[in-house]
Amino acid sequence: MTSKNYTQDNPETLGVVYIVEDDEAVRDSLKWLLEASSYRVELFDSGEMFLAKFDPNAIAVLVLDVRMPGMSGLEVQEHLIARKCDIPIIFISGHGDVSMAVSTLKKGAVDFIEKPFDQAALRSQVKRMLQEARQRRIRAERRSLNDALLSKLTPREQHGLERIVSGRLNKQIASDLGISIKTVEAHRASIMDKTNSGTVADLMRVVLNANKAPLKDSSIS
Repeated sequence: MTSKNYTQDNPETLGVVYIVEDDEAVRDSLKWLLEASSYRVELFDSGEMFLAKFDPNAIAVLVLDVRMPGMSGLEVQEHLIARKCDIPIIFISGHGDVSMAVSTLKKGAVDFIEKPFDQAALRSQVKRMLQEARQRRIRAERRSLNDALLSKLTPREQHGLERIVSGRLNKQIASDLGISIKTVEAHRASIMDKTNSGTVADLMRVVLNANKAPLKDSSIS
């Protein structure tokens, strides 16, 4: 069995383009435009329908109308933020203004374009955002892996880890924690083993690329 290659030009590997737009003519136009570029496109006529049915684990980009009956595009964005769904959003609107655009971008939208939009520019933006979605997935998976490594540490090892990444020497750590240098050395060896780190630089990368942080201790001088 071969793994998927995300560079292959077919709808299954390029990712999903979700289009949420209440105007049927605009939905159909966007679907035609993007399917012609080999993207897999899923259409929704309301924000409520999209939130009920979309796959939060898909590598995808969301093309989202700002003004719709019922839930607005801005409200859809708020729901996605609350659900910690890190999907790139391209807002489209025929009524956009500067303050609205700034608001959506500050909350994580990647672009805000007004109707009628340039087709080539939209295709280019969708391509770029699907690449960004793949990179976000890679980063999220790396964070999860590093979180799993750090979760193996005991509380005492986590205190030791915090000191190691702060650059403290073994004798300083021993003094901080009231233990012998040999015990510190044993903890350090265990930390390196549990985090699959060959060097302190490797250990730093695990910590920096994780969601969790080592336990803090105010006794560090």
